[in-house]
Amino acid sequence: MLLLSGIILEYKKGGLLRTKSIDLLDLTPETNPEELVAEIRQSEPLITESRADQVKHLIIRLQQKQGQQDHHRFITGSYDRTCRVWDTASGTELHTLEGHRNVVYAIAFNNPYGDKIATGSFDKTCKLWCADSGKCFYTFRGHMAEIVCLAFNPQSTLVATGSMDATAKLWDVETGEEVATLTGHTAEVLSLCFNTVGSQLVTGSFDHTVVIWDVASGRRVHTLIGHRGEISNVQFNWDCSLIVTGSMDKTCKLWEAVSGKCVATLVGHKEEVLDVCFDLSGQFIATASADGTARVFNATTHECLVTLEGHDGEISKVCFSPQGSRVLTASSDKTARLWDVQSGVCLQVLEGHTDEIFSCVFNYEGDTIITGSKDNTCRIWY
Repeated sequence: MLLLSGIILEYKKGGLLRTKSIDLLDLTPETNPEELVAEIRQSEPLITESRADQVKHLIIRLQQKQGQQDHHRFITGSYDRTCRVWDTASGTELHTLEGHRNVVYAIAFNNPYGDKIATGSFDKTCKLWCADSGKCFYTFRGHMAEIVCLAFNPQSTLVATGSMDATAKLWDVETGEEVATLTGHTAEVLSLCFNTVGSQLVTGSFDHTVVIWDVASGRRVHTLIGHRGEISNVQFNWDCSLIVTGSMDKTCKLWEAVSGKCVATLVGHKEEVLDVCFDLSGQFIATASADGTARVFNATTHECLVTLEGHDGEISKVCFSPQGSRVLTASSDKTARLWDVQSGVCLQVLEGHTDEIFSCVFNYEGDTIITGSKDNTCRIWY
């Protein structure tokens, strides 16, 4: 399977379907596909001579996607009931997506394609839009309460929505029809994430549990029990083998996706963990906390490598740069900070917002940062 950050291999072992990832984060449109295939084959026995041409074809397709993808737009959702599409280079507004009757709380592009946008609202609906024209394709109706999280699957054929009604739903992008309702949580579904092959969805809830769902059948695979507080965020790693969860109980937990077993509890924060994420390679985990610090952990040894200290307020958002060498944090102290992953040194303080920053993100190349604030503005940093 093809993704912008690499290739997922599917193979059978012991009668079971397994997956393995090939990281292609350094791939550019100028990379020689034949030389790259030869290099991959040296370290990956699954790529036999008979499969080499197929892998070369996937690499060429990936290079074409990189060349075609529009990396220069971003979207914002607002309490003014709209989603807006912006040009990253100029800061110019391209489209205003109007139609929701309440707060637009959750938004997403259908990466890696970037031609559709999904918006989830407190009006209990999700809308699907054309990213190029701003036209609304469908309005997904069925939730009984506010929609607070959503995501496209990697194939861009489904949208998943999570709601305060304690359910998640799957919607068909092509037809606009509801595919499944995922029931079992007893409180709000606050976070959800597809794995990188799109076969599973994980949901995190205020009921302190996390559930892994089989996307094809809509059935529950595992319920991950162990946290003693509400779940703030959930995420699969790149090769679909692990899930990380952050909780209001001040900890993060690492779980095996296949077995549902907890393999580690990451401790050290003195207040609630408000956000958690893997880097793209799956080697590191970053956590953000209400205690005003962020931490970087080794995903294999579970050791805390660095503690990022300097903010004067809670950190609500954390993310890695695409290259994995930098961490970005957003805080209620009205600043965002850029950190070096290895040393934990603060490289830059992004100042200028007049209220707390609740969102921060890198662009695909990792050379531009966008921050969103309660001061009703976004800022673009180069």
